[in-house]
Amino acid sequence: MTTTFAVIITNYNYKDFVVEAVESVLQQTRPAHQIIVVDDGSTDGSRDVLQERYAGDARITLVFGENGGQLAGFQRGMALASSTVVCFLDADDRWGPAYLESLARVYDERADVGFIFSDILLFGNEEQHLKFAPGAVDLGYTAVSTYALTYWYGAPTSALSMRSAVAHWSLDLPTALAATWRLSADNCLVYGASLQGARKYYLPTGQVGYRIHGKNGWWSQRGHTEVYHNRLRSRGLIGHYARVAGMDDSCLELAKLEYRTKPRPDWGETRRYMEVCWRDRTSVFKKIERSLSMLKLHFRASRRTSP
Repeated sequence: MTTTFAVIITNYNYKDFVVEAVESVLQQTRPAHQIIVVDDGSTDGSRDVLQERYAGDARITLVFGENGGQLAGFQRGMALASSTVVCFLDADDRWGPAYLESLARVYDERADVGFIFSDILLFGNEEQHLKFAPGAVDLGYTAVSTYALTYWYGAPTSALSMRSAVAHWSLDLPTALAATWRLSADNCLVYGASLQGARKYYLPTGQVGYRIHGKNGWWSQRGHTEVYHNRLRSRGLIGHYARVAGMDDSCLELAKLEYRTKPRPDWGETRRYMEVCWRDRTSVFKKIERSLSMLKLHFRASRRTSP
């Protein structure tokens, strides 16, 4: 099946940047089927700029509403999305012209892949290339690892894409939890996709520009207290997804099976899954057997990929 893309651009008071974001989508070599720009109650004149420039453009749907936060913006955009895959773009970021084409090569050929995230290129007040891995990685399924370790198999908003069904499931949150995650809602997409059972894939495209301005870098304020609160909130979010998916601690016994869905797990991933094995309430003998089995699979995969 040919992939169709819906792109959801969320904007709040980024009048100086939002046009560049929209234009970067319009310039894609693989055109988006839908471009949905959601303005979250901006007060800086963004609405006037968007209406003046794009109100008559049939390729773009403009959505205006009261300020509700990033999560509300995602939900408003998803309510209008009818494409097979949805991509998210913050209004202060931009894509290179081959981004959607790069994603399509995987989505078109791999119907089993439900979630792709990319590397990011920092620009603006800081320049850096941030990568999850040196090259493309089929991460297989990640529900058990995420449930047990709160591990984040993902990237910031502008480098995330997923099947539309995965996004709908991940953004369907009760009111109290939605209020907690009104900001930093990319966590909902990343954790939700894992617990929903989406197969994840890391694809370095070199096409996602993440603008650094002010203190918007997520690493800029990460003291011990912030790390603790973020991890606590994330645990609560993962717990919600687990309950909806019918998961509990009994899923830990599936760690070995989930690990086997990864064609070439690196040493870091192998260690994570061995840690999950030792959290299961099974016998020490079973824990050792599963850990040794993972080690064998890891070294077998390493030999296959050695030059």
